[in-house]
Amino acid sequence: MGSLQESLNRFKKQQEKCQSTLKSIAADSKTTIKTTAPPAPRVVPRANTSTDLPSLPIKFSNDTERLQHINRIRISPVSSQIKRVVDLLFKSRQSFTAEQINEACYVDVKGNRAVFESLTKNPKVSYEGKRFSYKSKHNVRDQKELLRLVRTFAEGIAVADLKDAYPTVMEDLQALKAARQIWLLSNFDSQEDIAYPNDPRVPIKVDDELKQLFRSIELPRDMLDIERDLQKNGMKPATNTAKRRVMAQNGNIYNKPKQKKKKTEISKRTKLTNAHLPELFRNLNG
Repeated sequence: MGSLQESLNRFKKQQEKCQSTLKSIAADSKTTIKTTAPPAPRVVPRANTSTDLPSLPIKFSNDTERLQHINRIRISPVSSQIKRVVDLLFKSRQSFTAEQINEACYVDVKGNRAVFESLTKNPKVSYEGKRFSYKSKHNVRDQKELLRLVRTFAEGIAVADLKDAYPTVMEDLQALKAARQIWLLSNFDSQEDIAYPNDPRVPIKVDDELKQLFRSIELPRDMLDIERDLQKNGMKPATNTAKRRVMAQNGNIYNKPKQKKKKTEISKRTKLTNAHLPELFRNLNG
């Protein structure tokens, strides 16, 4: 019992010593703060709210117009959204993820199930599980591959099937034609251009009887006769020789015959509205 009392006495003394130490530390810190503290700032009274300047009007975000544009695209018909995506893929000729399509043309392919399904089933779109790209009818990328493709079609290939192969395909077709590596001929039935290979390495043999038959056909000397023969066979001539000759005689001015206006005569059966003026109808025909 005596040892417990001694322990309590020692604990009380330690507490009193700690409290005195803390008081001395607090007193020292107050004196240092007073000597080093900067002067208090001057308090300026607030101006009267009635004399304050009027506050600026609240402006909408700069993205408001862009967000409205995005909303119009996303509520548009599915066909319109598909066209935007296909145009993007056609012009860029790159592959895009659904997120990249959303950033480029604001079509939410991932969030719109109808758009996604229509895009994956579109014949002009190639979908590889994650990326979308443009799918042309013939997979050629430059002039060399284009020439190689045309040479595989001895019977000719429609230019309409080549237009979407790559952006400069039409210029390359004209360049190959100028270099006499291909022929571009029009189809009389569909009026579409057909590309034919002109490969000098491929020998073309024509039967002598066919040559003789071709050379034995004598064409009329006058274009008027040629045009009449074409019309007899159900074909429309591309020229009009008779009209050209008339224009040449009139100095390239083709005057159509003027139609004479039919003179209207007044008879007794004509309904008269000005019967009160008899002098107008003195020459009335019986």
